[in-house]
Amino acid sequence: MSLYQELGKQLFDALNSGQSIGPLRALIDNDIDAAYAIQKELVTLRKASGEKVVGKKIGLTSFAVQKQLGVDQPDYGILFDSMDVSRSKSIDSSKLILPKVEGELAFILGKDITSKNITMDILVDAIAEVRASIEVVDSRVEDWNIQISDTIADNASGSHFILGEDSKLLNDLNPETISMKLYKNGKLSSEGNGRACMDNPLNAALWLAQKMNNQGEPLCKGEVLLSGALGPMVSVIKGNYIRMEMGGFASIHLAIN
Repeated sequence: MSLYQELGKQLFDALNSGQSIGPLRALIDNDIDAAYAIQKELVTLRKASGEKVVGKKIGLTSFAVQKQLGVDQPDYGILFDSMDVSRSKSIDSSKLILPKVEGELAFILGKDITSKNITMDILVDAIAEVRASIEVVDSRVEDWNIQISDTIADNASGSHFILGEDSKLLNDLNPETISMKLYKNGKLSSEGNGRACMDNPLNAALWLAQKMNNQGEPLCKGEVLLSGALGPMVSVIKGNYIRMEMGGFASIHLAIN
């Protein structure tokens, strides 16, 4: 078993046990390519266990956080059907370690994006609908003691997500200025707007489309793209109740049970 396979297996076991592991970065010199190789091993194990890929998530879309971690671009992770709690609107906290929630825009693709040179116009043409979403992030690395390679290897710290029930056409909203307010147990705990996400969530989605295409893994029709946080993350524990308001969309509710 290679080092990447071994570390991918450790993250897979941590995900399923709810028991965190130590940071990985020292073992791979905090190398981004090595971290994605580990993520790929983790994804392979999850697919083998029966999980199905339904989209991608973009992380590190705050320029301030990028600077803090010493990087000049976001990262990405894979969304699985098991992560989607849009129907139940609740999450079993026994499966979580140190969860946090954030409000985001989700883009749903209506066609494959396979052009050689992907432009913003090509991306916009491929987006069939936009939904408000809450993403739950969690770290299998102990106490969120992470740097760039730790979070990438850990599937960009992905955990769960919930999509709002109503959708809009991209022409019906402005992702750059859309507002977001997130309440925990009725108290406003995070707020922001589209500019917090690489100045415009579409910029994050374009980066992802170009990145995946360059890797020979183009984005496909039907995929969900979680574009990145519009405000600060909020820590949650069992018993917390989350409500998110995003301009023009119906509110989203999520219970941590």
